[in-house]
Amino acid sequence: MTRPQTTKVAILGAGKGGTALLDLLYQMPDVEIIGIADKDPDAPGLARARALNIPTTSRITELIANHGVNLIMDVTGDPELERYVRANKRLSAELLSGSSSRLLWTLVQHEAKLQAELFHAEKLAGIGSFAAGIAHDINNPLQLILGLAENLVDEQDLSVVREQAKEIIDAVQRTSGICKDLTRYARWSSGDEAALVELNVKLDEALKIARYAVGLQDVIVHKHYGAGATVLGNPDEVLHVFVNLITNAVHAMAKGGTLTLETQCQNGLVSVRISDTGCGIPPESLLHIFDPFFTTKPPGKGTGLGLYNVRAVITKMHGTIHVDSRVGQGTTFCIEFQSTALPKDKAAQ
Repeated sequence: MTRPQTTKVAILGAGKGGTALLDLLYQMPDVEIIGIADKDPDAPGLARARALNIPTTSRITELIANHGVNLIMDVTGDPELERYVRANKRLSAELLSGSSSRLLWTLVQHEAKLQAELFHAEKLAGIGSFAAGIAHDINNPLQLILGLAENLVDEQDLSVVREQAKEIIDAVQRTSGICKDLTRYARWSSGDEAALVELNVKLDEALKIARYAVGLQDVIVHKHYGAGATVLGNPDEVLHVFVNLITNAVHAMAKGGTLTLETQCQNGLVSVRISDTGCGIPPESLLHIFDPFFTTKPPGKGTGLGLYNVRAVITKMHGTIHVDSRVGQGTTFCIEFQSTALPKDKAAQ
């Protein structure tokens, strides 16, 4: 089979439209982004492009004259710029602008909205499986509060009252902490909330959330975290990715085992490895685990969207995910991102 020819694209305009196109086109294997231009040096698309090592410029003439460009995508909405580009571009380069460009922008927005809704629906469905763990973790401090409150009804010793009141406050704070964790996890994630994400911190948060869905008492957890494991992405989406992978790993170890969480920074890449010593994934299933609605769980036990959404988030962050699994021995998911350094003041903390 002949490999499709690479389309080399130049993007004019680095606002919301240009940034969305940049993210979309960057994920396509047969598209190469030659550069992106905007007269505003603070345009968000320029910052995103620099993070992806894509050339940026304020000189549109140089970009459209590039001999490698096959397609020029003008998302500025400026009719004067469109006329200028048509008059000065190379004859072999095609121009997408005006109503065609607006239609493409609408389609990109629609696709992003559908993906966000699918992601959120799967997240809420997953929270349903947390019910027993949540009830257990909330019931314990509630029973303590009830017992202490009953003791205080007839207690006359002021020192005892103060001590038990302190225990009640501690129990309420524990319950409040559980509610805050779950509320933060369940909230709607905006795809525009890109920030520096410390992966070691998110793995620890995910481990805390995942224990509501699965029993960790028979699982040994090993952590091997490398310093500086930081990437650019949506913190809530990264958390959901880790919760999903950790939950799946523990489910695979029904009779107990070892969960290993690793991060490493090397050669400009940040890698995350989540490994279990569970039942493993059969080769025939391994080919389909990232397909939408594919699940090996019994009916009613899974949406089939978990790993599909995991890969969608990682792809959006311009990362890759690979899985190595052997039946009866265990599974390892390996994720790789481009490294993004923390600001010096935060890295020193």
